[in-house]
Amino acid sequence: MNTRADNGALLRELGIQKPIIQAPMAGVTTPALAAAVSNAGGLGSLGVAAMTAENARRAIHQTRELTAKPFNVNVFCHRPATPDAEVERAWLAWLEPVFRQYDATPPQSLSEIYTSFVVDKAMQAMLLAEKPAVVSFHFGLPPDAVIAELKHAGIRLLASATNLDEADAAVEAGVDAIVAQGIEAGGHRGLFDTTARDERLGTFALTRLLANRLEVPVIAAGGIMDGAGIAAALALGAQAAQLGTAFVACPETSIDEGYRRALLGDAARSTTLTAAISGRLARSIVNRFTALGEDPQAPRTPSYPITYDAGKALNAAAKAKGEFGYGAQWAGQAAPLARALPAGELVAQLERETRESIERLRSVLG
Repeated sequence: MNTRADNGALLRELGIQKPIIQAPMAGVTTPALAAAVSNAGGLGSLGVAAMTAENARRAIHQTRELTAKPFNVNVFCHRPATPDAEVERAWLAWLEPVFRQYDATPPQSLSEIYTSFVVDKAMQAMLLAEKPAVVSFHFGLPPDAVIAELKHAGIRLLASATNLDEADAAVEAGVDAIVAQGIEAGGHRGLFDTTARDERLGTFALTRLLANRLEVPVIAAGGIMDGAGIAAALALGAQAAQLGTAFVACPETSIDEGYRRALLGDAARSTTLTAAISGRLARSIVNRFTALGEDPQAPRTPSYPITYDAGKALNAAAKAKGEFGYGAQWAGQAAPLARALPAGELVAQLERETRESIERLRSVLG
Protein backbone atom coordinates (compact mmCIF):
# COMPACT_ATOMS: atom_id res chain seq x y z
CA MET A 1 0.00 0.00 0.00
CA ASN A 2 1.23 3.51 -0.76
CA THR A 3 1.68 6.02 2.03
CA ARG A 4 0.56 9.62 1.74
CA ALA A 5 4.20 10.65 1.54
CA ASP A 6 4.72 8.79 -1.73
CA ASN A 7 1.28 9.11 -3.32
CA GLY A 8 2.79 10.81 -6.33
CA ALA A 9 5.03 7.81 -6.90
CA LEU A 10 2.25 5.90 -8.66
CA LEU A 11 2.11 8.37 -11.54
CA ARG A 12 5.90 8.58 -11.72
CA GLU A 13 6.24 4.81 -11.70
CA LEU A 14 3.87 4.59 -14.66
CA GLY A 15 5.78 7.28 -16.51
CA ILE A 16 2.83 9.68 -16.44
CA GLN A 17 4.17 13.23 -16.69
CA LYS A 18 0.93 15.16 -16.25
CA PRO A 19 -1.82 14.65 -13.65
CA ILE A 20 -4.41 14.22 -16.40
CA ILE A 21 -6.31 10.98 -16.93
CA GLN A 22 -8.77 10.54 -19.77
CA ALA A 23 -11.89 8.73 -18.57
CA PRO A 24 -12.61 5.38 -20.29
CA MET A 25 -16.15 6.11 -21.59
CA ALA A 26 -17.19 2.79 -23.12
CA GLY A 27 -18.56 3.29 -26.61
CA VAL A 28 -16.79 6.65 -26.98
CA THR A 29 -13.09 5.96 -26.52
CA THR A 30 -10.90 4.59 -29.29
CA PRO A 31 -7.30 3.39 -29.53
CA ALA A 32 -6.47 6.67 -31.26
CA LEU A 33 -7.83 8.70 -28.35
CA ALA A 34 -6.13 6.67 -25.63
CA ALA A 35 -2.81 6.72 -27.48
CA ALA A 36 -2.96 10.46 -28.14
CA VAL A 37 -3.52 11.24 -24.46
CA SER A 38 -0.75 8.91 -23.31
CA ASN A 39 1.65 10.25 -25.95
CA ALA A 40 0.94 13.75 -24.67
CA GLY A 41 2.02 12.78 -21.16
CA GLY A 42 -1.32 11.93 -19.54
CA LEU A 43 -2.92 8.53 -19.02
CA GLY A 44 -5.16 7.47 -21.88
CA SER A 45 -7.94 4.96 -21.33
CA LEU A 46 -9.85 2.33 -23.26
CA GLY A 47 -13.42 1.49 -22.24
CA VAL A 48 -13.81 -2.20 -23.12
CA ALA A 49 -16.87 -3.02 -21.00
CA ALA A 50 -19.10 -3.29 -24.08
CA MET A 51 -16.63 -5.49 -25.97
CA THR A 52 -15.97 -9.19 -26.14
CA ALA A 53 -12.60 -10.36 -24.86
CA GLU A 54 -11.28 -10.73 -28.40
CA ASN A 55 -12.44 -7.28 -29.47
CA ALA A 56 -10.89 -5.83 -26.33
CA ARG A 57 -7.63 -7.62 -27.12
CA ARG A 58 -7.73 -6.14 -30.62
CA ALA A 59 -8.28 -2.64 -29.19
CA ILE A 60 -5.32 -3.08 -26.83
CA HIS A 61 -3.10 -4.19 -29.72
CA GLN A 62 -4.25 -1.25 -31.84
CA THR A 63 -3.45 1.15 -29.00
CA ARG A 64 -0.01 -0.37 -28.56
CA GLU A 65 0.66 0.20 -32.23
CA LEU A 66 0.09 3.91 -31.63
CA THR A 67 1.90 4.40 -28.32
CA ALA A 68 4.65 2.85 -26.23
CA LYS A 69 3.32 4.67 -23.16
CA PRO A 70 1.10 3.09 -20.48
CA PHE A 71 -2.67 3.31 -20.78
CA ASN A 72 -5.67 2.19 -18.74
CA VAL A 73 -8.19 -0.52 -19.66
CA ASN A 74 -11.55 -0.14 -17.93
CA VAL A 75 -14.08 -2.88 -17.16
CA PHE A 76 -17.54 -2.88 -15.54
CA CYS A 77 -18.05 -4.92 -12.38
CA HIS A 78 -21.83 -4.65 -12.04
CA ARG A 79 -23.98 -7.40 -10.67
CA PRO A 80 -25.11 -9.61 -13.56
CA ALA A 81 -28.59 -8.71 -14.78
CA THR A 82 -31.71 -10.21 -13.29
CA PRO A 83 -34.15 -10.89 -16.17
CA ASP A 84 -37.81 -10.13 -15.53
CA ALA A 85 -40.01 -10.95 -18.51
CA GLU A 86 -42.97 -8.94 -17.22
CA VAL A 87 -40.93 -5.79 -16.63
CA GLU A 88 -39.25 -6.17 -20.00
CA ARG A 89 -42.56 -6.60 -21.83
CA ALA A 90 -43.98 -3.51 -20.13
CA TRP A 91 -40.92 -1.47 -21.10
CA LEU A 92 -41.10 -2.57 -24.73
CA ALA A 93 -44.81 -1.79 -24.82
CA TRP A 94 -44.04 1.69 -23.48
CA LEU A 95 -41.47 2.26 -26.21
CA GLU A 96 -43.54 0.76 -29.02
CA PRO A 97 -45.34 4.00 -30.03
CA VAL A 98 -41.98 5.78 -30.24
CA PHE A 99 -40.55 3.05 -32.46
CA ARG A 100 -43.63 3.47 -34.71
CA GLN A 101 -42.81 7.15 -35.16
CA TYR A 102 -39.67 6.00 -36.96
CA ASP A 103 -41.31 3.21 -38.98
CA ALA A 104 -39.83 0.54 -36.72
CA THR A 105 -40.96 -2.00 -34.16
CA PRO A 106 -39.30 -2.77 -30.83
CA PRO A 107 -37.40 -6.03 -30.35
CA GLN A 108 -39.51 -9.07 -29.52
CA SER A 109 -37.35 -9.67 -26.45
CA LEU A 110 -34.37 -8.17 -24.66
CA SER A 111 -31.04 -9.66 -23.65
CA GLU A 112 -28.10 -8.91 -21.40
CA ILE A 113 -25.90 -7.34 -24.05
CA TYR A 114 -22.81 -6.84 -21.85
CA THR A 115 -21.17 -9.45 -19.63
CA SER A 116 -19.99 -8.19 -16.25
CA PHE A 117 -16.25 -8.54 -15.68
CA VAL A 118 -17.16 -10.23 -12.41
CA VAL A 119 -18.14 -13.37 -14.35
CA ASP A 120 -16.36 -12.82 -17.67
CA LYS A 121 -13.62 -15.46 -17.50
CA ALA A 122 -12.52 -14.75 -21.07
CA MET A 123 -11.95 -11.05 -20.35
CA GLN A 124 -10.13 -11.87 -17.13
CA ALA A 125 -7.83 -14.30 -18.94
CA MET A 126 -7.22 -11.84 -21.76
CA LEU A 127 -6.10 -9.08 -19.37
CA LEU A 128 -3.79 -11.46 -17.53
CA ALA A 129 -2.23 -12.41 -20.87
CA GLU A 130 -1.99 -8.87 -22.29
CA LYS A 131 -0.90 -7.21 -19.02
CA PRO A 132 -1.91 -3.59 -19.69
CA ALA A 133 -0.16 -1.17 -17.35
CA VAL A 134 -3.43 -0.20 -15.65
CA VAL A 135 -6.85 -1.80 -15.26
CA SER A 136 -9.72 0.13 -13.69
CA PHE A 137 -13.03 -1.04 -12.25
CA HIS A 138 -16.41 0.68 -12.40
CA PHE A 139 -19.67 -0.29 -10.63
CA GLY A 140 -17.83 -2.35 -8.02
CA LEU A 141 -15.02 -4.85 -7.70
CA PRO A 142 -14.25 -8.28 -9.15
CA PRO A 143 -13.66 -11.27 -6.85
CA ASP A 144 -10.61 -11.10 -4.57
CA ALA A 145 -8.93 -13.91 -6.51
CA VAL A 146 -9.16 -11.92 -9.75
CA ILE A 147 -7.68 -8.82 -8.10
CA ALA A 148 -4.83 -10.95 -6.71
CA GLU A 149 -4.10 -12.40 -10.15
CA LEU A 150 -4.08 -8.99 -11.82
CA LYS A 151 -1.75 -7.59 -9.17
CA HIS A 152 0.52 -10.62 -9.43
CA ALA A 153 0.75 -9.94 -13.17
CA GLY A 154 2.14 -6.47 -12.37
CA ILE A 155 -0.99 -4.56 -13.36
CA ARG A 156 -1.79 -1.43 -11.34
CA LEU A 157 -5.45 -1.20 -10.34
CA LEU A 158 -7.86 1.73 -10.05
CA ALA A 159 -11.45 1.62 -8.81
CA SER A 160 -14.15 4.27 -8.90
CA ALA A 161 -15.98 5.11 -5.69
CA THR A 162 -18.93 7.42 -5.07
CA ASN A 163 -18.74 7.36 -1.26
CA LEU A 164 -16.43 6.50 1.63
CA ASP A 165 -17.68 2.94 2.11
CA GLU A 166 -17.00 2.03 -1.52
CA ALA A 167 -13.53 3.56 -1.31
CA ASP A 168 -12.78 1.65 1.89
CA ALA A 169 -13.88 -1.60 0.24
CA ALA A 170 -11.67 -0.96 -2.78
CA VAL A 171 -8.63 -0.15 -0.66
CA GLU A 172 -9.23 -3.25 1.46
CA ALA A 173 -9.39 -5.30 -1.76
CA GLY A 174 -5.96 -4.03 -2.78
CA VAL A 175 -6.48 -1.40 -5.47
CA ASP A 176 -3.68 1.10 -5.98
CA ALA A 177 -5.73 4.29 -6.34
CA ILE A 178 -9.32 5.48 -5.98
CA VAL A 179 -11.21 7.47 -8.61
CA ALA A 180 -13.51 9.75 -6.61
CA GLN A 181 -16.57 10.07 -8.85
CA GLY A 182 -18.71 13.05 -7.92
CA ILE A 183 -22.38 13.46 -8.79
CA GLU A 184 -21.39 16.01 -11.46
CA ALA A 185 -19.80 13.33 -13.64
CA GLY A 186 -21.17 12.40 -17.03
CA GLY A 187 -22.06 8.82 -17.84
CA HIS A 188 -22.95 6.07 -15.41
CA ARG A 189 -22.85 6.51 -11.66
CA GLY A 190 -20.31 4.08 -10.28
CA LEU A 191 -22.48 2.88 -7.41
CA PHE A 192 -21.55 -0.57 -6.15
CA ASP A 193 -25.11 -1.27 -4.95
CA THR A 194 -27.90 0.42 -6.91
CA THR A 195 -30.45 -0.55 -4.25
CA ALA A 196 -28.60 1.40 -1.55
CA ARG A 197 -29.04 5.09 -0.80
CA ASP A 198 -26.92 7.27 -3.07
CA GLU A 199 -25.31 10.06 -1.05
CA ARG A 200 -24.74 12.03 -4.28
CA LEU A 201 -21.53 13.58 -3.00
CA GLY A 202 -20.00 16.26 -5.17
CA THR A 203 -16.54 15.84 -6.64
CA PHE A 204 -14.82 18.35 -4.38
CA ALA A 205 -16.43 17.09 -1.16
CA LEU A 206 -15.72 13.45 -2.01
CA THR A 207 -12.16 14.17 -3.14
CA ARG A 208 -11.33 16.01 0.07
CA LEU A 209 -12.96 13.37 2.27
CA LEU A 210 -11.03 10.57 0.59
CA ALA A 211 -7.71 12.42 0.38
CA ASN A 212 -7.97 13.10 4.11
CA ARG A 213 -8.91 9.48 4.89
CA LEU A 214 -7.00 7.16 2.59
CA GLU A 215 -3.35 6.14 2.29
CA VAL A 216 -3.62 5.51 -1.45
CA PRO A 217 -3.76 8.16 -4.18
CA VAL A 218 -7.09 9.78 -4.97
CA ILE A 219 -8.06 10.79 -8.51
CA ALA A 220 -10.82 13.40 -8.75
CA ALA A 221 -13.52 12.85 -11.38
CA GLY A 222 -16.72 14.67 -12.26
CA GLY A 223 -17.35 18.12 -13.70
CA ILE A 224 -13.65 18.84 -14.34
CA MET A 225 -13.25 20.37 -17.78
CA ASP A 226 -10.23 22.66 -17.71
CA GLY A 227 -7.00 23.47 -15.91
CA ALA A 228 -8.73 25.49 -13.22
CA GLY A 229 -10.73 22.40 -12.27
CA ILE A 230 -7.59 20.26 -12.27
CA ALA A 231 -5.76 22.77 -10.07
CA ALA A 232 -8.67 22.83 -7.64
CA ALA A 233 -8.69 19.01 -7.45
CA LEU A 234 -4.95 18.96 -6.77
CA ALA A 235 -5.39 21.59 -4.05
CA LEU A 236 -7.94 19.32 -2.38
CA GLY A 237 -5.42 16.49 -2.18
CA ALA A 238 -6.03 14.60 -5.42
CA GLN A 239 -2.96 13.25 -7.19
CA ALA A 240 -4.60 13.59 -10.60
CA ALA A 241 -7.89 14.49 -12.26
CA GLN A 242 -9.88 12.22 -14.54
CA LEU A 243 -11.72 14.01 -17.33
CA GLY A 244 -14.35 12.39 -19.50
CA THR A 245 -16.70 14.94 -21.05
CA ALA A 246 -13.74 17.20 -21.77
CA PHE A 247 -12.43 14.61 -24.25
CA VAL A 248 -15.73 13.56 -25.86
CA ALA A 249 -15.61 16.25 -28.56
CA CYS A 250 -12.07 15.32 -29.60
CA PRO A 251 -11.92 14.13 -33.22
CA GLU A 252 -10.41 10.81 -32.07
CA THR A 253 -13.63 9.68 -30.35
CA SER A 254 -16.32 7.55 -31.99
CA ILE A 255 -19.35 9.75 -31.26
CA ASP A 256 -21.92 10.51 -33.95
CA GLU A 257 -22.69 13.93 -35.38
CA GLY A 258 -25.81 14.37 -33.24
CA TYR A 259 -23.91 13.80 -30.00
CA ARG A 260 -21.19 16.20 -31.14
CA ARG A 261 -23.71 18.92 -32.05
CA ALA A 262 -25.45 18.54 -28.70
CA LEU A 263 -22.23 18.69 -26.71
CA LEU A 264 -20.90 21.73 -28.54
CA GLY A 265 -24.26 23.55 -28.65
CA ASP A 266 -26.83 24.97 -26.29
CA ALA A 267 -28.15 21.50 -25.42
CA ALA A 268 -25.06 20.91 -23.27
CA ARG A 269 -26.32 23.48 -20.77
CA SER A 270 -28.82 20.99 -19.40
CA THR A 271 -27.97 17.50 -18.13
CA THR A 272 -29.93 15.01 -16.06
CA LEU A 273 -29.55 11.64 -14.39
CA THR A 274 -31.60 8.98 -16.15
CA ALA A 275 -32.01 5.21 -16.06
CA ALA A 276 -34.20 5.13 -19.17
CA ILE A 277 -31.37 4.62 -21.63
CA SER A 278 -29.46 1.78 -20.00
CA GLY A 279 -31.23 0.71 -16.81
CA ARG A 280 -28.69 2.40 -14.49
CA LEU A 281 -28.51 6.04 -13.48
CA ALA A 282 -26.27 7.95 -15.86
CA ARG A 283 -25.85 11.66 -16.55
CA SER A 284 -26.86 12.61 -20.08
CA ILE A 285 -27.57 15.76 -21.99
CA VAL A 286 -31.33 16.27 -21.79
CA ASN A 287 -32.78 14.78 -24.96
CA ARG A 288 -35.82 12.89 -26.23
CA PHE A 289 -34.85 9.71 -24.41
CA THR A 290 -34.34 11.38 -21.04
CA ALA A 291 -37.71 13.12 -21.42
CA LEU A 292 -39.31 9.77 -22.18
CA GLY A 293 -37.87 8.35 -18.96
CA GLU A 294 -39.13 11.30 -16.90
CA ASP A 295 -42.72 10.79 -18.00
CA PRO A 296 -44.66 10.01 -14.79
CA GLN A 297 -46.44 7.16 -16.60
CA ALA A 298 -43.19 5.44 -17.61
CA PRO A 299 -42.94 1.88 -16.24
CA ARG A 300 -39.97 0.54 -14.30
CA THR A 301 -36.91 -0.03 -16.44
CA PRO A 302 -35.51 -3.55 -16.79
CA SER A 303 -32.24 -4.50 -15.15
CA TYR A 304 -28.96 -3.06 -16.46
CA PRO A 305 -27.79 -3.70 -19.16
CA ILE A 306 -30.98 -5.34 -20.47
CA THR A 307 -32.61 -1.91 -20.81
CA TYR A 308 -29.69 -0.87 -23.02
CA ASP A 309 -30.74 -3.49 -25.58
CA ALA A 310 -33.98 -1.57 -26.13
CA GLY A 311 -32.24 1.80 -25.95
CA LYS A 312 -29.75 0.94 -28.66
CA ALA A 313 -32.50 -0.40 -30.91
CA LEU A 314 -34.57 2.77 -30.51
CA ASN A 315 -31.55 4.98 -31.13
CA ALA A 316 -30.71 3.06 -34.31
CA ALA A 317 -34.29 3.36 -35.59
CA ALA A 318 -34.43 7.08 -34.89
CA LYS A 319 -30.98 7.78 -36.38
CA ALA A 320 -32.03 6.01 -39.58
CA LYS A 321 -34.63 8.78 -39.93
CA GLY A 322 -32.22 11.57 -39.01
CA GLU A 323 -33.18 11.91 -35.33
CA PHE A 324 -30.26 11.79 -32.89
CA GLY A 325 -32.19 12.60 -29.72
CA TYR A 326 -32.42 9.00 -28.50
CA GLY A 327 -28.68 8.47 -28.15
CA ALA A 328 -26.65 7.98 -25.00
CA GLN A 329 -25.32 11.52 -25.00
CA TRP A 330 -23.41 11.21 -21.74
CA ALA A 331 -22.06 14.50 -20.38
CA GLY A 332 -21.12 16.03 -17.04
CA GLN A 333 -22.57 19.16 -15.50
CA ALA A 334 -19.82 21.41 -16.87
CA ALA A 335 -20.39 20.20 -20.44
CA PRO A 336 -20.70 23.75 -21.91
CA LEU A 337 -16.92 24.06 -21.37
CA ALA A 338 -16.24 21.30 -23.93
CA ARG A 339 -13.74 22.05 -26.68
CA ALA A 340 -13.32 20.28 -30.02
CA LEU A 341 -9.53 19.97 -29.93
CA PRO A 342 -7.36 17.02 -30.93
CA ALA A 343 -6.64 15.03 -27.79
CA GLY A 344 -2.91 15.77 -27.69
CA GLU A 345 -3.54 19.50 -28.05
CA LEU A 346 -6.20 19.36 -25.34
CA VAL A 347 -3.80 17.69 -22.89
CA ALA A 348 -1.20 20.39 -23.56
CA GLN A 349 -3.83 23.11 -23.13
CA LEU A 350 -5.05 21.57 -19.88
CA GLU A 351 -1.50 21.50 -18.53
CA ARG A 352 -0.98 25.19 -19.41
CA GLU A 353 -4.26 26.13 -17.77
CA THR A 354 -3.40 24.15 -14.65
CA ARG A 355 -0.05 25.90 -14.27
CA GLU A 356 -1.67 29.30 -14.87
CA SER A 357 -4.33 28.59 -12.27
CA ILE A 358 -1.73 27.58 -9.70
CA GLU A 359 0.27 30.73 -10.43
CA ARG A 360 -2.85 32.90 -10.01
CA LEU A 361 -3.49 31.30 -6.64
CA ARG A 362 0.10 31.95 -5.58
CA SER A 363 -0.20 35.59 -6.60
CA VAL A 364 -3.39 35.96 -4.59
CA LEU A 365 -1.75 34.44 -1.52
CA GLY A 366 1.26 36.66 -1.98
